[in-house]
Parts: sequence; structure tokens; C-alpha cells
Amino acid sequence: MMPRVLTIRGGQRGDPGGPEADQGSHWLAVADLMAALMMIFLFLALLHMVQVERESAAHTEVRDEAAALREAIYSVLEAEFREDLPRWNAELDRASLTLRFREPEVLFERSSARIQPRFEAILADFIPRYADQLRPFAEVIREVRIEGHTSSEWAGSEDELESYFGNMDLSQRRTRAVLEYAYQLEPLREDEWFRSRVAAVGLSSSRRILDARGEEDRAASRRVEFSILTDFETRLLGKQ
Repeated sequence: MMPRVLTIRGGQRGDPGGPEADQGSHWLAVADLMAALMMIFLFLALLHMVQVERESAAHTEVRDEAAALREAIYSVLEAEFREDLPRWNAELDRASLTLRFREPEVLFERSSARIQPRFEAILADFIPRYADQLRPFAEVIREVRIEGHTSSEWAGSEDELESYFGNMDLSQRRTRAVLEYAYQLEPLREDEWFRSRVAAVGLSSSRRILDARGEEDRAASRRVEFSILTDFETRLLGKQ
């Protein structure tokens, strides 16, 4: 009698090609996929970090350039007008690059946009020299703004809103008068750069000057300012 031969079919325990082997291969493939995805995520994170560092460096460069050029503008204006500011009762603010004329009785006739003769003489001296000093910085100056400021007081009215808009009209007419006078000055008639940048803005009593007690200083609030706006904010946006 022939001995029986035990045959073990595929798929039984101990068979290399059985379910356990298939399952092991499956988990191995998943592990490889997860490792590949992890590498991709790490690569993307690294790219993001490099981009952030580049943007930060670019912003820092623009800010440093802005600070240096604003300081250069302040230096040339301060050197040019150092001896004039006291006799004009004017001041040059370093942080805002604003040159401020502070003596209201010299600037205009009361409640009028008519420029006083003494202020006309000051403007005739100041504006051409001011434009000359700013011309080397033309590429970074976005606007030269003539700002008119008033106190909150308005003759004949106690209504706050009526006073505000009355002073708005007055401040706008005053800055326009200064701008028209500037355009009549011989050195500026052909100065296309200055004419393309300068603007007249009346701000009424929106930026009043306060005294040490936090109360409005009406005399100080009545003033004319020449401010410089640069294009560095636009440059920062362009770096994004």
C-alpha cells in the first residue's frame, strides 16, 4: 500500500505567498508612501521658510533704505533752513519731515485766505530753496503736501459740525492760495518736477495742537505745514 502524501495548498499558514505576506507587502507600501509624503512636506516647508526669510530681508532692506534717505532729506533741509527757522517762527520735524509755520497772525488775515505780505515774502524765499533741496530725492518723493490747519473755533457759530466745515472751507482756500502763489514764483514756473508732486490739502481742525493740560492750543493749531510723503510704503507692498 502506497503511503499518503500530505499536500499543503497555497494560502495556508507558513506559505510565503499567503495572506500574511500580502498584508506585510501592503503595510510596506503604505510606509513608503508616508515617507515620500513626509519628504514632500519637509521640502515645501523648507521652501516656505526660505521665501519668508527672503521677504523679511527685502523688507528690512527697504526699511533701512527709507530710514537712511529720510535722514538725508532731513539733513539737507535742516542745513538749508537752520538760520531761517527762528526768524520765521517755524520748525522742522525730524520724524515726519514736516516744516511747520506756526505764527497765525503772520500767515493770513483773520478768517481770510488772503496771504499776509510778510508771509508772501517768506514763501518767496522759502519755496524755491525748498524745491531745490528736494529735487535730488525726486525718485523717492511721492508727494509734497501743503497742509492748512485751523483751530476748532469758528466766528458766529457754536455748532461743532458747522465750525468744522466752515474751517474746512477756510483751510482749503488758504492752501490753494499758497499753491497759487508758489506757481507764480519765477523759479517754479518751469519746474515740472515740483509741480507734478505738490498738492494743497485743507484739514480744518482735524489735527489740533494740544497744550500740556490736553486742551486745544488755538493759536498753535492755526498753522501751515509742508510735508513730504515718500514711496517706500509702495515699495514694501511691491516686495510681497
